[in-house]
Amino acid sequence: MDLFQEALEYHARGRKGKIEVIPTKPCLTQRDLTLAYSPGVAEPCLRIEKDPSLAYLYTAKGNLVAVVSNGTAVLGLGDIGALAGKPVMEGKGVLFKRFADVDVFDIEIDSRDPDEVIKVCQLLEPTFGGINLEDIAAPACFYIEETLKATMKIPVFHDDQHGTAIISGAALINGLELVGKDITKIKLVVNGAGASGIACAKMYEALGVKLENIILCDTKGVLYKGREDLDPSHPKYNKYKAYFANDTNARTLADAMKDSDVFCGCSVANVVSKEMARSMAKDPIIMAMANPNPEISYPDALDARSDVIMATGRSDYPNQVNNVLGFPFIFRGALDCHASQINEEMKIAATYSLAALAKQDVPDYVCAAYGVEKLTFGKDYLIPKPLDHRVLLWEAVAVAKAACESGVARKPIEDFDKYRDHLESLLGHSREITRMFVNRAKLHLKKVVFPEGEHDKILRAAAQLIDEKICIPVLIGDSDIIRTKQEKMNLNLNGCTIIDYKQLPQEELDQYVHELWAKRQRRGVTLYEAKRLLENPNYLAAILVRLGKADAMVAGVSQHYPDTLRPALQLLPKKEGVKNVSGLYALVFKDKTFFLADTTVNIDLNTPEDLAEIAILAADTVKKHFNIEPKVAMLSFSNFGSVVHPKAKMVRTAVNIVRERRPDIVIDGEMQADTATTPELLSRTYPFSFLNGSEPNTLIFPDMTSGNIAYKLLIRLGRAEPIGPILMGMGKSVHVLQRSCEVSEIVNIAAFAAVDATL
Repeated sequence: MDLFQEALEYHARGRKGKIEVIPTKPCLTQRDLTLAYSPGVAEPCLRIEKDPSLAYLYTAKGNLVAVVSNGTAVLGLGDIGALAGKPVMEGKGVLFKRFADVDVFDIEIDSRDPDEVIKVCQLLEPTFGGINLEDIAAPACFYIEETLKATMKIPVFHDDQHGTAIISGAALINGLELVGKDITKIKLVVNGAGASGIACAKMYEALGVKLENIILCDTKGVLYKGREDLDPSHPKYNKYKAYFANDTNARTLADAMKDSDVFCGCSVANVVSKEMARSMAKDPIIMAMANPNPEISYPDALDARSDVIMATGRSDYPNQVNNVLGFPFIFRGALDCHASQINEEMKIAATYSLAALAKQDVPDYVCAAYGVEKLTFGKDYLIPKPLDHRVLLWEAVAVAKAACESGVARKPIEDFDKYRDHLESLLGHSREITRMFVNRAKLHLKKVVFPEGEHDKILRAAAQLIDEKICIPVLIGDSDIIRTKQEKMNLNLNGCTIIDYKQLPQEELDQYVHELWAKRQRRGVTLYEAKRLLENPNYLAAILVRLGKADAMVAGVSQHYPDTLRPALQLLPKKEGVKNVSGLYALVFKDKTFFLADTTVNIDLNTPEDLAEIAILAADTVKKHFNIEPKVAMLSFSNFGSVVHPKAKMVRTAVNIVRERRPDIVIDGEMQADTATTPELLSRTYPFSFLNGSEPNTLIFPDMTSGNIAYKLLIRLGRAEPIGPILMGMGKSVHVLQRSCEVSEIVNIAAFAAVDATL
């Protein structure tokens, strides 16, 4: 099946189109109906009548954007009309929702009269928090946007103009930095004098390119002073083009490109030849953004000259200038501070935020999404990738901050740290939870030791931990290897402690050896063997924690779970009264979080006391670390004695033991998994249960086999977001990573470990 047929089926199958409206409040009972509509709805209506700003509190206005088009310049399809452009506008709505949780109604206006488009938008102002103008041909688009911005009190943004300008502006900033050129001295050529071309030229001027150094070309060639149609008396005079008319002898695009430093293409395919590329100055930047085929192809540009830095609008080549890097996050920031407009300060802030983010370490999930092992700031990575979740956190914050500072925010954001946390929660409930640990860790900077200090992921995580001031990383490894990798990966590890076994002072080494020997001498370890064991970074890390030279230990990214855990169990104490340590995972779904134990440590549980201990540890972890009141369900294949079997009896006995030892814990069982996770079933069939009226959130499995299988199935098939594994029962903070974990997971576990060390 070819791409176009597949696209048709994609749009037609099931519910037609790509969007739907979903209620955000329950509407199941008569009571719900009276609140949602008559008579309850009258009260918010009357409140809004008295104070219009309350529409942002009682309605969806504050998160609702209109994507408005008249279909006169749809993608690369041209003037196909309003109705034919509707699939594109629906698609725009999908991108708004997917990347920034902004709701959209698409509005297709069947008129080519700019004043009619303006009038429709003005009449719709009570409905929307912002208007995204889309696929409207120039020069009408300039007039429409200017008029709406002057007459409306909500943000109006023509993405075809400013989106490309904002994102390519970030590529320009970073490209010039790489080649060491001063933006005020470069010669820049823009081909295409439509909406995006003129907006790009204006953005580059705002970023520092001098107007006299910008040459703009249209289908007739260079816009130069004296050109007939740029005279105000000409019937086709275009003031937006005339602004860029330059005093130059260049008449063609080829003339303009000679000795130029930057080319920006917002035109059509294949208008730039290899010879034209070769005529440019040393280390040129070519941003050929015509879609689907650029002004000069990526292979041709690289073949023409090896020193070129190239960006296109295509996803199959480096440096894709994709508007989805702009509009969702710009509107997110504007909506959240109730901005009255999207001004130049906000656009420039968006550009600089994207440029800055490109210099940060790129998460593993982004690299995996694009099928590469690593992405590093350079000529092939000038701007972030659209699937990088951090764009929301960087760009929306920058835009909102610029709105507040420039005076257009009607509800200024007072605490940007809290605002960033809120944005992180939009990425998923797990982000909200992990951000809680990060913020708590920052209050008391702890030393977290990493035995695998030479590993690339650990080094990248350490740089992030330092940058966010989450903890003080202690890296065990060869210092030369670490420093070489640090330089190669361009990481800031200032603030890290590096411990190289081979360079330890003899007195310090002797202290560690004797401490290990004293602990293990009655377990068959000789003094010589103690010294040999200490060469294992896991033993050295455990000794550092034991002696208080580090507060927590995090390891396991490159080794088996038992090999990582064994040294800690041998050298570090368990919590008082704990017989067996155990493992817990938090699994985060869209609207709830479940905690599962034991999923990682104890293969078989031999006694009810062992199972009861795990339940108590899990309940305490959920309450102390996650600030959630635990409701514990002890799982089995039996429901409250329905099956007579020793394994079911063991679970039942464990429940009684927990109740005796810890009457404060809400717990019941034995019960099957569906009983535990379906409150209606539990209350209807087993009304005597202690959990009735309380949905269980902490699930205790009878053995590691079932627990391990369950959590992995829920992650893969149930799309749960995992937090863990969390090691319970140790007297010191020790946590073991999964070998397949990403850098973000290492950072999250390190934050958890730092918090664990304070409790």
